Amino acid sequence: MGSITEQHSTDQQALLDAQLELWHITFAFIKSMAFKSALQLGIADAIHCHGGTATLTQIATKAALHPSKTPNLRRLMRVLTVAGIFSIAKNSSDDDGGDHVYGLTPASRLLVGSSQNLTPTLSLILNNTFVSPFLDLGTWFEHELPATDLPLFELSHGKNVWDVFGHDPSISHLFNAGMVADTRFLMDIAIKECGGVFQGISSLVDVGGGHGAAAQAISVAFPDIECTVLDLPHVVATAPACAGLSFVAGDMFQAIPPANAVFLKWIMHDWGDSECVTILKNCKKAIPPRDTGGKVIIVDTVVGAGPPNLKNRETQVMSDLFFMIVNGTERDEQEWRNIIFEAGFSDYKIIPVLGVRSIIELYP
Repeated sequence: MGSITEQHSTDQQALLDAQLELWHITFAFIKSMAFKSALQLGIADAIHCHGGTATLTQIATKAALHPSKTPNLRRLMRVLTVAGIFSIAKNSSDDDGGDHVYGLTPASRLLVGSSQNLTPTLSLILNNTFVSPFLDLGTWFEHELPATDLPLFELSHGKNVWDVFGHDPSISHLFNAGMVADTRFLMDIAIKECGGVFQGISSLVDVGGGHGAAAQAISVAFPDIECTVLDLPHVVATAPACAGLSFVAGDMFQAIPPANAVFLKWIMHDWGDSECVTILKNCKKAIPPRDTGGKVIIVDTVVGAGPPNLKNRETQVMSDLFFMIVNGTERDEQEWRNIIFEAGFSDYKIIPVLGVRSIIELYP
């Protein structure tokens, strides 16, 4: 019988640990691409439709894979189980000829069903449109940064991200579906964990609110709030009718309809500081003074806030690099403070209750 004997001196082990760290970082993109394949193939749905556990053959059949790919599927599932996306256990039955069954984990349960399904959001982030610009990241850093320097996204695709959304129906649909899915997931938690931020508000404008998922969640939870969604004309034109909501076509850089409160979810990280100051100044013009209940409610990342663990911190800073491709940024508290006060607000409060993201209240 063979055996593995591990004997390393302290110095040699340190070298091997350092090499492992570099290899782990180098191969990290494989995990993302394996996960992207799982989304594309509907592996979580295949497991879910078999009652929460499925053999390799059952997954392959449901995903309509060619039988010759089953051995390769095993290797894909090995990556996804080691990553914690799916679970794996010994098969107690030989009916399928397989020796393992795969199950859903808390993470992959967020890829099935309708109310908390994050598949559209994750598919958007992993779409080639957003992944491919990173292949030129090193080259982009070598260029001088003039005032007219192109964002990495525009350098890669020849047009800015908003032009792509406005003129490519498939990407626009993917974006809207991704935002709706994220909003449905997050707003349910936000209202349960911090519903007090919406109490006492008589009217609210959801700026850049897309198809109204956030405003609808607020309207259902607080029916006394008159909710309006502001977005660009091509977005409003395709928005479904929602009871209790009104849609206004406009531009947040020009003007925001007056309301008791302005709501911005996952908007500010798309823009640089000067653009954000312009948006916030328009928000301030739209709301009444603080003593009559006026405020701005932002849902976005505050780098360094939230759970004090490595995964949270790493996700925040990777998200910052992701939004850099459109000249956006994730901000730490000092960076948020700078743009908040430059826009003329008197105070703010950060409520870190949404994992990697926080609720930020601004007061005029």
